[in-house]
Amino acid sequence: MKLLFERGFQINAEGKVVSGNIEIPHVQIGKEVRVDRRVVDATAKHILEDEMLYDIFKNVRSIPFLADVAPLLNLGVVVITPDDGADVGIISNVTRIISDAGLSIRQAVSDDPYFTENPRLTIITNEKIPGNLVERILKANGVKGVSVY
Repeated sequence: MKLLFERGFQINAEGKVVSGNIEIPHVQIGKEVRVDRRVVDATAKHILEDEMLYDIFKNVRSIPFLADVAPLLNLGVVVITPDDGADVGIISNVTRIISDAGLSIRQAVSDDPYFTENPRLTIITNEKIPGNLVERILKANGVKGVSVY
């Protein structure tokens, strides 16, 4: 179930794992998580039979995450490691510093601290992040570390 959620895969009304209208073979999912296809079948069936889980898995979506391609597009990437990902205001603090510097934020993706052991905030900007901005971000409340690509 974790892989399905992390990848934004959905369960359709027939109990198939899909991404949009593209069906993902249960055999391939099983290979990825090192279980037999039947385990994936049973998981999909369980999700289909549980109203709350089905509501989640029929509506979850994946997004194109730009972090790995940003350098190829001449975009900046800054990855923030928080002191505590559940703290309030980290995204606000960091995005304010970036926008005050005149940079446009193209994408901001935050790991959910309740689903991820080491959550991070990844921000894609319209240009590379200058060094002096890294220092300012490091001083922001709730920020433990900063990596720039």
